[in-house]
Amino acid sequence: MVKLGRNMRSVSIVGVGCTPFKDFEDHPETQGIGEGEAFGYAALEAIADAGLEPRDVDFFYHGAANPYLINDCITPNMQVADWLGMRSKGSVHHSEACCTGYVALEQAVMAVASGTYDVVLSGAVDLASTLPVEHMPSHVRQDFPLEVMIPSLDKIYDRAYGRPLDGAFGVSFDNWINEYSMIYDLDADKIDDALNGLTKSLRRGAVANPLAYYETTVEQDAAEMGFETADEYLKSMYNPKVTQYLRVTGFEKKCDGAAAIVVMPTEKAKAMGVPHAPIEVLGTGASAVEAGLVHNEHWATEIAAKQVYELTGVSPDEVDLFMCNDFFLASEICSAEECGYIPRGEAWKYAIEGRTAFDGDKPINPHGGRCNFGHAHGASGIADIYEAVKQMRGEAGATQMAKVPRTTFLRGFGGSQNVRCQILRTVE
Repeated sequence: MVKLGRNMRSVSIVGVGCTPFKDFEDHPETQGIGEGEAFGYAALEAIADAGLEPRDVDFFYHGAANPYLINDCITPNMQVADWLGMRSKGSVHHSEACCTGYVALEQAVMAVASGTYDVVLSGAVDLASTLPVEHMPSHVRQDFPLEVMIPSLDKIYDRAYGRPLDGAFGVSFDNWINEYSMIYDLDADKIDDALNGLTKSLRRGAVANPLAYYETTVEQDAAEMGFETADEYLKSMYNPKVTQYLRVTGFEKKCDGAAAIVVMPTEKAKAMGVPHAPIEVLGTGASAVEAGLVHNEHWATEIAAKQVYELTGVSPDEVDLFMCNDFFLASEICSAEECGYIPRGEAWKYAIEGRTAFDGDKPINPHGGRCNFGHAHGASGIADIYEAVKQMRGEAGATQMAKVPRTTFLRGFGGSQNVRCQILRTVE
């Protein structure tokens, strides 16, 4: 009989792994691999990073945003075990849309904190740029056209009352930034400048990251199209607005990818002398607000952030790095302020001035975020954790922050409704 309770044991991340976030069909390192191999790639890297072997892992979690549509499988945890040497080990699959990666961390931590297991692997994978071919091996893929993607999106809404897709989904992209603009009396041009400022900063980070999707800066793209400046290009017909505020560059870049983490009790990690300083998971705040409700992302973020600050006793001014799900770019501005990382009413200015870039004084998503690093749906949250851990170890390479962060705040969001706020801290 396992006794469950809040924070029974301190839990730390001791290993991380991540595939390139690319179109696997077109990238030489990943061409021809399916979701099982991709999950195994990330999982084995995370296990080795922890100085462990697959046999040392007690249990694993498998996440994917929509395994039936995107990976043509049910109970995919059973189908990937052989790829990481864990046949017969206990496992479970879970799916929370684009919040899957953050829930993956939450569930792994709870399993170890409770005393149920000592060493847990948690990973996620989605081949989000293509679709499987029914009854064919998993590496055989086909195009993922809008006529297939768009009808699938309304499945994230409460359909009990027949709510149509266009009744809420399109509005949700602009909802929070529109509220923000009214509170601080900002016109559309200022919001546009802020979002384009984020794009330039995030793309610089992505281009310097070998795992990221993009390999050219906005400035290079502008020059290729005959523009003198990046700003001219970003405001041109080649980057049109597709909602009231958001341009094409302000939306996620779909791609394929997988990422994984290994967690264990902090004291065990210290006693074993794991290869890297343990990164303690101080706590998680959780909220889910149904997607059709006005201000649902704002509401859920406010609740989850308050929970995690109260649980951990950490204050916002202790946070050195902010990671957030930005599959529509305006979320960076709004959530950074709601979580106390940037003063109220100031984030739009920080974005224009480049202060949120990896080499700025208030970095957000140094790896480039969903719109530039790439978005592999359920795997992206763990890719955020991967980046945070690398930054906290001082191992982020060309995009390493000038001051190695000790405390990181993660704001996960997915399915247009599910939010997790988590705080990580380096064990010294």
